[in-house]
Amino acid sequence: MEDPIFAHSVEGQPVTEWETLEEHSLRVAKTAETMAASFGAGPAAAAVALLHDLGKAKPGFQRKLAGERNDVTHSAEGALRLAELGPLGLALRPAIAGHHGALPNPERLDRRLAAAADIPLPGWCAPSRPTVPTGFPHNRDTFSFSLQFFVRMIYSCLTDADDRETGAFYHEVDGKGLPSVPDRLSDDMRAAFNRHMRAVAGQATPSAINVLRAEVLEHALQSAQATPGLFTLTVPTGGGKTLASLGFGLEHAAQHGLRRIVYVVPYTSIVEQTASVFREVLGSDAVLEHHASFDDSAMNEDEREQRRSGTISWNRPVIVTTGVQFFESMFAARKRRCRKLHNLAQSVIILDEAQSLPLPFLRPCLAAIRELSGAYGASVVLCTATQPALTKSDGFPASEALQDVREIAPEPDRLYDVLKRVEVRNVGALSDSEVAERLLCVEQVLVIVDNRAQARRLFDAIREQPSARHLSTLMTAAHRRAVLQDVRALLAAGQPVRLVSTSLIEAGVDISFPRVLRAEAGIDSIAQAAGRCNRNGELGELGLVEVFAPEVDPPPAVKQFAETARRVMATTDDPLSRAAVTAYFRDLWDQYGPDALDAAEVAGLNGILHALAKCKGRVPYEDIEAAFRLIPDGQKSVVIRDGEYGIGSDELDKLRFRKPGTVARAFQPHTVSVPYSLWDALWQAGHLKWWEEGEFGPQFAMLEHLQDYDAQAGLGIVSGGMVI
Repeated sequence: MEDPIFAHSVEGQPVTEWETLEEHSLRVAKTAETMAASFGAGPAAAAVALLHDLGKAKPGFQRKLAGERNDVTHSAEGALRLAELGPLGLALRPAIAGHHGALPNPERLDRRLAAAADIPLPGWCAPSRPTVPTGFPHNRDTFSFSLQFFVRMIYSCLTDADDRETGAFYHEVDGKGLPSVPDRLSDDMRAAFNRHMRAVAGQATPSAINVLRAEVLEHALQSAQATPGLFTLTVPTGGGKTLASLGFGLEHAAQHGLRRIVYVVPYTSIVEQTASVFREVLGSDAVLEHHASFDDSAMNEDEREQRRSGTISWNRPVIVTTGVQFFESMFAARKRRCRKLHNLAQSVIILDEAQSLPLPFLRPCLAAIRELSGAYGASVVLCTATQPALTKSDGFPASEALQDVREIAPEPDRLYDVLKRVEVRNVGALSDSEVAERLLCVEQVLVIVDNRAQARRLFDAIREQPSARHLSTLMTAAHRRAVLQDVRALLAAGQPVRLVSTSLIEAGVDISFPRVLRAEAGIDSIAQAAGRCNRNGELGELGLVEVFAPEVDPPPAVKQFAETARRVMATTDDPLSRAAVTAYFRDLWDQYGPDALDAAEVAGLNGILHALAKCKGRVPYEDIEAAFRLIPDGQKSVVIRDGEYGIGSDELDKLRFRKPGTVARAFQPHTVSVPYSLWDALWQAGHLKWWEEGEFGPQFAMLEHLQDYDAQAGLGIVSGGMVI
């Protein structure tokens, strides 16, 4: 009788308590097959899973499990065998080779395979020849994209199943149960939503707006009967878009057997706001909030473990996350980013503020949206007041244009007319002093500019006024929250308040001024600014949004948008109408051209889609992940200490011997992200110092001088009488 081959050892326990390779492989295969069944690829996932740990049969690896220290690896051997299972097996080799790290580039895969041992298959390991599922897209022009996307989805199933079954084994050994949380939408959740909306309707004051919101919701629920696919929800600010989209998602999922809702928003502040609303409606267990700034300090260890598990695999009924997390995961190579992908199949994916899709990556993003909808049974909803003309019928200039898109809202043009709250005027060029004069002439007014230095200058020009307030990303999150709370209280009390802000206030902040001044920007940004004016129709007349040309050029990223908006505004009386918004985006697409909408460089080739088309099956997964970065590495963090908005000395003392992750979470509300240039200026001036470098290394840069953080305006260095 042959000695058993093991997959996992248990320290201090006899081998009879260890897990054999057969047991582990069969468990992983069964789980991966179940996961991939959601997109018709169960047999392919099972074949990959059966082979994934074949290399553990090497004598050197068995000695490693027994305690010998060696560098024997195990992931390439199964990949080598997979190549014998036909063309798709060949394409799926990276999934096995990278199942403990990342999908490898072709050159790294070649080296791994060349060093792999030739291990005969055990009798229990009989993988079937993998095939693509029925309905797999075979379009010649997009086949390379579809194939690599399929590899990622199988990789997701393998890594999720492997980690789950490994965890289950060790939980059994430890006598611990796995956390139990709901993993898909239920009829109870749909009933909770309906109860909530009935309660809201019963408490609402009779008004034309509330009647219209009810109409939008009812139409969304009726539209949920439509077959899964692509949708738009075009509703102006104040029309109940967020709850209508949730209602559509719940009803659509119930009608078509879809598993979850993934709600994608562009900014962390909106994630927090939206997740809070959804938890109120559906309950905390149903909603997972996933973003880098999440504060879990109030959670116990079991709750943290539940959340950690959810953020890795997205196996929850409702996920609320950022566009960065969503889109970067679909172009990632690393296991920790890819593991969640299979749970996007048979889901309702709602892209809130769809006009915020990143332009240099727009075509790859649309290709992924089309793939999810066309091959993986997902419904995708583009939800915004300013639809960005991404369809073929609207003239999007690339083959990734969306087709067969259905509108959920009733008569969007009529909705716009009924919900119109503001008049937009172009007031031409204004110097900083002229902007300051306008601020002083109005008691409640908001000005938004795209340049942080200009925002600070404008604030300094009026800061002696008791009503002056400032908001920018050079302030900590705790500071910004305090300012917004103060501003809301002043507005509610009818007191003077003059707020100078960067564009961050357009990121879903629920606030309303009677007048807004907006530096020239894209029509979509002007629309977001207008959403902070007469937001709830409280004036009884139209609010006023004044668009001006600032005395300094906007940042390069904004300048082209502003010039395009200027041309559109010269031809229309209402630049926020649907016709004007469509004209703006068509003009923008014409200026950009298809190449600029897929602009990342991959292995010397311009464009991710171009690189995939040219790779001939040898997909540079790691290079694509490095290229697909929605937020470039152009920022560094500064931790603020002491003062009203910094972390206190007592709390710092408690953190000295905690884990780095715990420290990072504690620092988050007291951190400012700054450009490298400002960070270097602070460092060179001796204003920064590594906190506890001996314990954590050069990880946490802390502001040494309290005077460098203004209690009204945030971070800055005074040099020659100027703030930089």
